[in-house]
Amino acid sequence: MNEKEKSSSSILRTLGKIALIVAIVIVYAYGLQVTKVDLEKPQEGKRQQQLTNILRGLANPDLFEWKIDRVVAEAPVLIPCDGQTLAAPAPVEGQPTITLSTYCAEPGETITVSGFGWARNEDVFLFFIPYTADKDNEVALKLLDDRVVTDNQGNFTVEAELKNDRLSDKPATIRAVANRKTGMPGPSEALKQTWEKIIETVFLALIATTFGIFLAVPFSFLAARNLMIDVNSTFVKFMASLAVVPIGGYLGYIIFKSLTDLGRSFTGGGEASASALLWSVLPVLGFAVLKGSADGGSKLFATLRRVIISAVITVVVVLALAALANVGRGTGTDLKIETGLTGVIGNFILILSDAILLGMPVLGFVIGFFLISSMAGSVTEMVEDRASEGVVRIVAIVLAAIAGMLWFGVITAVLNWLYQFGDLRYVIIAPAVIGAVLLTGIAIASNPHRIIPTGMFIYYIVRTIMNIFRSIEPLVMVVAFAVWVGIGPFAGVMALGLHTIVALGKLYSEQVENIAVGPIEAVTATGANRLQMIIYAVMPQIVPPYIAFTLYRWDINVRMSTIIGFGGGGGIGFLLSQNINLLKYRQASVNMIAIAIVVASLDYLSAKVREKIT
Repeated sequence: MNEKEKSSSSILRTLGKIALIVAIVIVYAYGLQVTKVDLEKPQEGKRQQQLTNILRGLANPDLFEWKIDRVVAEAPVLIPCDGQTLAAPAPVEGQPTITLSTYCAEPGETITVSGFGWARNEDVFLFFIPYTADKDNEVALKLLDDRVVTDNQGNFTVEAELKNDRLSDKPATIRAVANRKTGMPGPSEALKQTWEKIIETVFLALIATTFGIFLAVPFSFLAARNLMIDVNSTFVKFMASLAVVPIGGYLGYIIFKSLTDLGRSFTGGGEASASALLWSVLPVLGFAVLKGSADGGSKLFATLRRVIISAVITVVVVLALAALANVGRGTGTDLKIETGLTGVIGNFILILSDAILLGMPVLGFVIGFFLISSMAGSVTEMVEDRASEGVVRIVAIVLAAIAGMLWFGVITAVLNWLYQFGDLRYVIIAPAVIGAVLLTGIAIASNPHRIIPTGMFIYYIVRTIMNIFRSIEPLVMVVAFAVWVGIGPFAGVMALGLHTIVALGKLYSEQVENIAVGPIEAVTATGANRLQMIIYAVMPQIVPPYIAFTLYRWDINVRMSTIIGFGGGGGIGFLLSQNINLLKYRQASVNMIAIAIVVASLDYLSAKVREKIT
């Protein structure tokens, strides 16, 4: 490269640097304009004074307070003056007194108030009390000076203007008051309230975290790519699952709801359903027959016996839990009204009983969801093994039509509930027909034995749901829950619990994706099914990090509960928002100190636990 080319290259580099600097200046200039940065406002004296007051309040937390003795001295005054003469109050030995320059004056007249026998350099407050039956109806006396402070001898003299309203032919009263601290300082009211609310916050976060774990764990397995990538099924089995899963969930809900009502009727609550046992037996018998037929005729009765025993145990457990929960609900209601520990235990029993009664139908929905899916898999597997290719194709087409009709109809029904489109004939029936035609066309064009990555299909659905809910801040969630269940910690529990499910589900699933594959291969080689593989190969590897993530999430929920308290979620955040809105910065400082102590303590606790389990 000659000198001319070097010079040209150097000029281009210089111009490029200048252009970059200009671009950066333009970007930041536009950013400062958009963010409305104004450096003149912070220099205003009024704003600086307001900031100073806030900082001084936060730096001087209202932690302790003294018991206050109210020292009072009074003197009568007649307004207006009608020629009467009032005597000065007789002094009491050892007690402070006040005297007036006149005890008979006209409205608005200025008089001199003198005090004797007060403490040295003590603040004294003067009040005007009109003649009323209520002697505590104090009105601040208009002083001509800023304040009243006694001298080194405990005396003071100040001029004050009398009130010109609420006049009477009876004497009014001039009252002097001094508030004196006595005894040792004790916890302030702000500290007591903060203690109650910080305890509420810790348990609010604990219940939300515990609630989130139960759903986050199964979600984590469904959202782990390494576990779901090998889950495949044929096209006809996939269509069978899509077609019957909504029906299975609905049947499971109905069966468990009927069993719950039947169990409650044993203890004087709920409505007995004569068909409850029949509802629960028929699907089980059908599943046992199909499962035994798929396994072979020789295994039919063994499979039938095993499934029936499991069904009987399930029915007995549901009936017993429903009956026990119904008894617990009555007992908890009676104990809840008591005070102390008895009321706390009663409330716990009541909530636990209600959770069991409400959760049974939901559990039935989940069981029916998976049970009917297993039944559909057994049926289609038997059809694929024993039927001709034409029959398998026809079955796949029929199942695809049913699946399209059900899912498109259900989805549009949900959308209609949200957006209220209008006529159900067009909102549900038309999309159901379109869905049936669409999936039927896909079934006609597809090979019924084609392998479908079912696991990845579920994986992406679960991940999408988790990402959607994780993107919504708990502060937004708590607004909706506060409308639903009322302002308070319960709304905070629900908002944090929902966010905990998706947040922990993501953390858990990523931990599952990073486990060693050796134990999985070893357990799978023994012929273990997928559930056994998860229990014996996956769970031992993820328990320590799951515990660590759970404690970390509890820490996060404690800090996050401060924010959702501003939206009506209860806890220390609700109290903090009140104090800030009322400009009570000393009390707000107590709240923030409590939050800092709890967060630091939880961080230390979680660090120690992680140290023990790793």
